[in-house]
Amino acid sequence: MLEEALAWCDGALVGAETIRRHGTTCLIHGSELLADRRRQGRPDQPAALVASRSGDLSPGLAFWQQPLQRWWLAAAPTHPPTSAPPAGFDQQLVIPSWEALRPALAAAGFGRVVLLGGADLVSQLLQADALDELQLTLTPRVLGGPHSWCRPEARVDPSRWQLHEQRCLYDGELLLRYRRIPCRPRQTIGDAKSWSLPKG
Repeated sequence: MLEEALAWCDGALVGAETIRRHGTTCLIHGSELLADRRRQGRPDQPAALVASRSGDLSPGLAFWQQPLQRWWLAAAPTHPPTSAPPAGFDQQLVIPSWEALRPALAAAGFGRVVLLGGADLVSQLLQADALDELQLTLTPRVLGGPHSWCRPEARVDPSRWQLHEQRCLYDGELLLRYRRIPCRPRQTIGDAKSWSLPKG
């Protein structure tokens, strides 16, 4: 399922702390998925979009040897970025706020982006209303506490999400796909002016 999502996207967004903890990012290995991307004239792997304030990752990580393009997403950077990205990165993109994320990615040519994690990044993007779809898998194993996919402060509003698909995978795993319901303009009482929540 993960490889299918990676094959669909142009870029995979991941937090720097996730790269530090795991040492790598996820890759497509399926031969059919790789062949499809090649037929479409796309690179074998989507670009790794690493969200980080500093862009500081250990040079010893296996991430630097993975066969993909690496972008530093300077998310509210701790110091003004220079014209060149930090060592090891191919490109950089300054993101002043999460609300500016989608238009900035689209302008850089990333029309389809998959968010890989971690929990802090997922929570911040949920709070900024910057996600269009959630794909959750339920397995026979229960993880909680520090291993949760989302922080409690994200406050996911269930009225903003609609179940789009449910599918059995393998080994008792269940896939649930939710899509964000766009905000609709509402009329205020009295002055008949319309308003809508800002889009992320």
